[in-house]
Amino acid sequence: MKQFQDLSNISADSPLARAVQDFCIQEASKRSEKTRPVDWPSIDAWKQLSAVGTELWLDTGDMDLAQSLWCTEFRALTTNNTLLNREVQKGIYDALVPSAGKLIQQNLASIEKSHLLLELAFVLNAVHGSRLVKLFDTRVSIELHTDLANDIDASVEYGKRYHRICPEQFIIKIPLTAAGIVTARRLSDQGIPVNFTLGFSARQNLLIAAVAKPMYCNVFMGRINAILADNKLSNGVNAGEKATAASQLGLYRLREEGLSLTLQIGASLRGPSQVSALAGLDVYTMPPAVAKGFLDEDLAKAGLANRLESKFDHKFNDGVDVSGTRLEVFWTEDDQVESAARALASVDVAALDADSVCQVLNDNGCMDFFPELSSEEEQRIAKDGKIPNFAAWRQEVMNGRLAWDTLLTLAGLASFATDQACLDKRIEKHLF
Repeated sequence: MKQFQDLSNISADSPLARAVQDFCIQEASKRSEKTRPVDWPSIDAWKQLSAVGTELWLDTGDMDLAQSLWCTEFRALTTNNTLLNREVQKGIYDALVPSAGKLIQQNLASIEKSHLLLELAFVLNAVHGSRLVKLFDTRVSIELHTDLANDIDASVEYGKRYHRICPEQFIIKIPLTAAGIVTARRLSDQGIPVNFTLGFSARQNLLIAAVAKPMYCNVFMGRINAILADNKLSNGVNAGEKATAASQLGLYRLREEGLSLTLQIGASLRGPSQVSALAGLDVYTMPPAVAKGFLDEDLAKAGLANRLESKFDHKFNDGVDVSGTRLEVFWTEDDQVESAARALASVDVAALDADSVCQVLNDNGCMDFFPELSSEEEQRIAKDGKIPNFAAWRQEVMNGRLAWDTLLTLAGLASFATDQACLDKRIEKHLF
């Protein structure tokens, strides 16, 4: 999607934005759930984890599934394009789409199809997120449309619009792009909570926390384990955990230096053992299967303690050129990255554009954070899915043009875009 040249129709103060906001609030109220119990239970295992400093989130948009696990110790729900798409594909919002489309078209003399789909995706996110807020009386992390990933001004406006619908409960997810760095900083400077998503390494989160200053950043640890195991570089065990712990310790240092208050999320845990292994992490986002498995296996029975100072050993397979292929990028922070982050943090980040962010990083030897890709390379990333092929990218990584954490970020964004396209097709089916 092209960047918006005229923001007047999408700005948070536009007549369209106000009409859509009222519509979303009314729809969420009409659909407000009546099955919420008077009191949610308290569960000792989660109480133990909270006691060592970890905030607990469920990673799902499925209301029934969330209700089966929800307790007083949980503090938020997180959704994304993939999770919302699963809910929309159930057909629960098929009747909403035409009425929302009619409202949008009534408030604009003309509107391009791409813009209409963008607005309707916003409506679905806002309504579903508001329903989660009402049912669980909690905060909800809610994501922007993937077409906005490289559009700073439009992303800021849509972020503000989400915030105005649920100012105390919505946390705005921003993806890791050069534009996302500036978007997150602008929203954070306005007091809007940001969850900076698609991070895969300690060095990425050093940059994010020092420069964008969001409320939260992430390490998607399961995919780190998977890229190493799937490409037969190691068994993957402890790789994601090692990266997450390193990132958390890096954020501790930034807090001590007064440079950032960003909190670390251990994102999309893959197994119950990770829950106890990383006890003490700022935040967990747990898929329901992981949360249920942790309770079923009674992993808190022996007691939980802060494990972040533990040494997470990870052994690569024999013959793997770890240094030459830069496979330790997930948990290492070098002076070059530190210098680049400080250089970028020293300027007025909110006034920059994406090219300026890239220029500062490139000037400081960090050109592998946001590389320019050919259309063929973009297609290859999308085709490979969430886990890049090691052999296909090995030489580019060795040359310093790309890095494995960057490739996972790009693959994650491409995967979200695929799910967003499925959601958009569902919208089109009931609109045109």
